[in-house]
Amino acid sequence: MLQLQTIREHKEEIILALGKRNIDAETLLNNVLLLDEKRRTTQTQLDNVLAESNTLSKEIGVLYKTGKAQEATVLKERTVNLKEESKQLGEDLNTAAEELQSLLYQIPNAPHISVRKGSSEEDNEEVFKEGKIPTLEATALPHWELAKKYDIIDFELGVKIAGAGFPVYKGKGARLQRALINYFLDKNTEAGYTEIQVPHLVNELSGYGTGQLPDKEGQMYHVTEDDLYLIPTAEVPVTNIFRDVILNESDFPVTYTGYTPCFRREAGSYGAHVRGLNRLHQFDKVEIVRVEHPTKSYEALDDMVEHVKGILRDLKLPYRILRLCGGDLGFTAALTFDFEVFSTAQDRWLEISSISNFETYQANRLKLRFKDENGKSQLAHTLNGSSLALPRVLAGILENYQTPDGIRVPEVLVPYCGFDLIN
Repeated sequence: MLQLQTIREHKEEIILALGKRNIDAETLLNNVLLLDEKRRTTQTQLDNVLAESNTLSKEIGVLYKTGKAQEATVLKERTVNLKEESKQLGEDLNTAAEELQSLLYQIPNAPHISVRKGSSEEDNEEVFKEGKIPTLEATALPHWELAKKYDIIDFELGVKIAGAGFPVYKGKGARLQRALINYFLDKNTEAGYTEIQVPHLVNELSGYGTGQLPDKEGQMYHVTEDDLYLIPTAEVPVTNIFRDVILNESDFPVTYTGYTPCFRREAGSYGAHVRGLNRLHQFDKVEIVRVEHPTKSYEALDDMVEHVKGILRDLKLPYRILRLCGGDLGFTAALTFDFEVFSTAQDRWLEISSISNFETYQANRLKLRFKDENGKSQLAHTLNGSSLALPRVLAGILENYQTPDGIRVPEVLVPYCGFDLIN
């Protein structure tokens, strides 16, 4: 959530920045400032009424003590009126504050200066590419056919149990899935991230804290009786650890990694681009989350990008990195780099990771602050990234590593799964 003070002081710059998202934010920001002025005026009026009421109460006490009961009675009538006035002003203040909060929730984060304007993923900017795309046999298959051929993932059984988008991993498929999770966690902890296990459901406050609510409410599974949400990513519970927390400068950097299943209702469309593991309602992901000093957050973002590069080099998968344009940027992000692995059998790029800096946007919602060297409270910066999302990584491995004899396992994963060939 953008800070009110920032909007007051930099309204024109924010309007220009949000223009990169193809949003004309001038009317919305003007309404925010009008409501904020109304809220502050009402607060001043309420403070004045309460101060007058407090002063009169003291005077009434003195008058009663000095035998001036008639004068005290006159003042008591005034305090009754002030009490009604303060009640109404309090209600007006709460209404203005709620309306203001609702408007602020509608404003996405202002993109970083390096983000260029664009309407869709077609306008994203490729900033890096690495790895050799393998040449496959003419008989090469997409991963959903390989999964069936080698009996390692059963999509139809998943439909029977839960519905489309809930695959069942079997045998070597399940072991390879577990190997990837353990490998990713080990790589992250070796890089200094503290492993953490978190709940797979969160409350409404947590959803608002990281920005999934109210923006992505329709994409989340809601347990209505308990008013809890199944997590769309570990980012939500891990980052909410720091809701209403005040850190010290010496606490930075805060770095966590965690594995969780992720649940998203967004699957839905049809075609080869969403077949098999390409888009799921439930999938596994290992996440990295950082809380950083504002002066260090973009250095941390670069470090996260380099870290994920190292993982993909170990897996020997061809990949590229995109800097997302304004139109494709997530609601809460200031800058995002997407990693995509090339699926040779599908002849297309598959997104496997998003690494984002949210600057103070989430921290403002979370009330996540730190004390600087002068003892002043400031908002921290939050970042997160997939390291990595498993379905499309697994799809890339199955398709790019297929041979006439079976599917080879990347060398780095062999110690984790205990075999080097799926046949």
